[in-house]
Amino acid sequence: MSIFGRKSETTTTATPATAVNADLAALTGDYTIDPAHSTIGFVARHAMVTNVKGKFTDFTGSLHLDGVDPARSTATLDVRMDSIDTGSADRDGHLKSADFFKTEEFPTMTFRSTGAEALGGDDYRITGELSLLGVTKPLTIDLEFNGAAKDPFGNERVGFEGKAEILRSDWGLTWNAALETGGVLVSDKIKLTFDISAIRAA
Repeated sequence: MSIFGRKSETTTTATPATAVNADLAALTGDYTIDPAHSTIGFVARHAMVTNVKGKFTDFTGSLHLDGVDPARSTATLDVRMDSIDTGSADRDGHLKSADFFKTEEFPTMTFRSTGAEALGGDDYRITGELSLLGVTKPLTIDLEFNGAAKDPFGNERVGFEGKAEILRSDWGLTWNAALETGGVLVSDKIKLTFDISAIRAA
């Protein structure tokens, strides 16, 4: 089952309103991201030889899903930057400092979508703007829809996995250190990962 709207196999010339499967149209609505069952993560290359993974533990977000017209689906995300967790208190402290995220001056990272499209099957693409350190740049997130279900507490949930790549230097994150063997300590390219569970608003 896809989410933003796929034409039924038996309907190829109908208008968009009639071409969408009723199950998909039923998912149309507003959802709140459940941080207890979601992860906003990242991966950076360290010392040219290994990957360091981290996540943010404090964030809020919302989705509006449209099962009829994908262009009307939207997403928002607000992340507290001082909630960064890489498994090392010293490294987290450095990332919060003026060398990187300057969390006292810029406490929040935000994403606001500007468009959405179905790519086929359960694959989708969200485009929008990522604001960090006072800089706003475009960001594209590729998503896979994992399904919809009602949990034991009666909550209607939808789930997505997403990924994106950015150059941190585009947002002014340029701190680095040269290695004696060549290269630098921290990669410019950062991989972002999203595991999202969202609950439908009552």
